[in-house]
Amino acid sequence: MLAKVPSRGYIVFLHDIVMAAAAFVISMYLRLGDSVFYYSQDLLVRGTISFTLIAAGVFIFMGLYRGIWRYASLNDLLAIARSATLAVLVFMLVMFMWTRLAGLPRSLPFINWFVLMALLGGPRFLYRLIKDRRVDVHLEKEGHRPVPVLLAGAGDGAELFIRALSRSRENNYRVVGIVSESAGRVGRRILGVEVLGAIGAMADIVQRLSDQGERPQRLILTKDNMDGAQVRELLSGASKFGMTLARLPKLTDFKSDLADKVEIRPVALEDLLGRPQTALDRSAMAALIEGRRILVTGAGGSIGSELVRQICGFAPSAIVLLDNSEFNLYAIDLETAESRP
Repeated sequence: MLAKVPSRGYIVFLHDIVMAAAAFVISMYLRLGDSVFYYSQDLLVRGTISFTLIAAGVFIFMGLYRGIWRYASLNDLLAIARSATLAVLVFMLVMFMWTRLAGLPRSLPFINWFVLMALLGGPRFLYRLIKDRRVDVHLEKEGHRPVPVLLAGAGDGAELFIRALSRSRENNYRVVGIVSESAGRVGRRILGVEVLGAIGAMADIVQRLSDQGERPQRLILTKDNMDGAQVRELLSGASKFGMTLARLPKLTDFKSDLADKVEIRPVALEDLLGRPQTALDRSAMAALIEGRRILVTGAGGSIGSELVRQICGFAPSAIVLLDNSEFNLYAIDLETAESRP
């Protein structure tokens, strides 16, 4: 039976057994008050031992030691609730068959359930809280000053990013606020970080943070499917206020190494377009250009000059450049003559 308890879970198992015994005694005291000292000691001892043994068996049977305290979550709380419920029900059944519940207060099962939940769940979540806070204390001792960042998107991605930062020992970022796509979540909090406003209120948000000495240096996209128009608006706002724009990797972007650190990536062209890039049919382009005379208008501009470079790669028989800026026309003509005489 004990084989179902992991090697590192015996301490947790011992803790839960002690908590089960304490839960029964505390429940009796809460129900009877000081009268518990004048209660039948034989019944009290038998009840404590019986409940402890039953709880121990139930905890193992329910797989309560598959979780890790460091990552205690709602699922662990539900597992504790199921185990506590089954332990109390089995105990009441055993005591009914043994003593017909003689001498046991009728409200004891309900009190015992709440006390057991508190004694089992409380230490687990307290341990997680201490472990998460320890990262912050470690960084403060090292004198590390993380980069203040503003998150764009008040959803699952933001929650995962903030949680990952709290666990990482190589934390390079500090979230100072969240920008939402809509006004519906403004004023709410995600893991203690406030949603400061919508995307359209970027100027007010940055100014407010600057007044608090928390001016963000980077704007991070936390949603994979954010609309391209919104991404372009965020890029414009980030450039205006001196922030760089980056994005989180998608949850489906698997990596060969699973390092415990938070990574962000540059914004891709697809993010700005709001759609995947269109693959170019280079063979068809070559058939259209190769061996022909090509005229490029606006050849000195940023788009025109790049168009000239690309066309030259398809071996036209001649290329004619036209632009209203003599210097720009001279520059692209000189570059083309040097690279492809």
